[in-house]
Amino acid sequence: MRGLLWLLTLFALAVGISLAARFNDGYVLLVFPPYRAEISLNLAILLMLAGFVTLYGLLRGIALTLSLPNRVRSFRERRRREKAAVVFQDAMRLLFEGRYSQALKKAGEAHAAGQSPGLAALVAARAAQRLREPCKQEAWLDRASMDEPQMQSARLMLEAEMYLDARRFDDAVAALKRLQKIAGRHIAALRLELRAQQGCGNWDEVLRIARLLEKRDGLLPELAQEVKLKAHQENVRQRQADLAQLLAYLRQVPAKESSPRLARGFAEALIELGAHDEAQSIIETQLDQAWDSTLIRLYGRLAGGNFTSRIARADKWLSQHPDDPQLLLALGRLCLAQRLWGKAQSYLEASLSLADQREVRLELAHLFEQTERSDEAMRHYRAAVEQFA
Repeated sequence: MRGLLWLLTLFALAVGISLAARFNDGYVLLVFPPYRAEISLNLAILLMLAGFVTLYGLLRGIALTLSLPNRVRSFRERRRREKAAVVFQDAMRLLFEGRYSQALKKAGEAHAAGQSPGLAALVAARAAQRLREPCKQEAWLDRASMDEPQMQSARLMLEAEMYLDARRFDDAVAALKRLQKIAGRHIAALRLELRAQQGCGNWDEVLRIARLLEKRDGLLPELAQEVKLKAHQENVRQRQADLAQLLAYLRQVPAKESSPRLARGFAEALIELGAHDEAQSIIETQLDQAWDSTLIRLYGRLAGGNFTSRIARADKWLSQHPDDPQLLLALGRLCLAQRLWGKAQSYLEASLSLADQREVRLELAHLFEQTERSDEAMRHYRAAVEQFA
């Protein structure tokens, strides 16, 4: 439709010009002594237009001819860049496909062609790392930051990942510290640092980073809880030989990070140090918040202190958890320590009816020995040996 409109416009213009020329009676006199020529004004206008077009075409042709070498060079450069871009894309594709040898070769070609040399060097470094060629890996990492200084942050991130894969945790931490000075802290770098600090055993740093990531939604709450629990457990293990340090660390653990597993770790460490009253307090506090059978099992092994109050507290729990064999076992042990033979037997047999455990059998055998009922004691000893076998 647009072409038709243009065609009609041209026809109308031609008709208008022809009509104007028909009524134009002017002429042009050209004098060049001793010659003179007289032509119509319409012809003179046509000749001038034709001369202008011819001159423009001639000058344009000369300009194009003179610019031909530059145009050829530009064309070749454009083709070279297009080919280099294709080679770089192939290198990325091959890296993700796991064809590392070919990816290394293509990345080297892209780097030589000047196509994103910094990124090409990082791709080559990753491929070399996957091929377990550390010399090539280091060389390409150095080229990445030399070719493009703005690639320094990306290079340090990749370097830290490579150190982590090689379990060189101290080197990974050092690389991430350098990255922090350049680009500050961001979630991806913090995740890498979390893994590196775990590998180094810097559990206080692990706690700090895990809390920071949790605050920034950089870790799932469940995963953050597990990471913090592991860090607390390791810190408890490091302090388990010093009661003062252990108690000081216990006081600084936030309430929201407490759990039955952590309480069990604290209680076991305190029991090893002979601090049974402190262990009792931790277990009772935790069991009042959330029930855990492994903790109540540990509660029955506490020595010293006020056994009567422990039995009363355990009886209170029994009303809430009447079918817990571990609670019944703990009550049986506490009653045995107080020489309450009848109650101890009742609790232990109730525990045995819920779950036939070797520990319950041994406690019953011990009770019957204490009350001089050797036949019944031997029966439980034999049953315990059969379970062990």
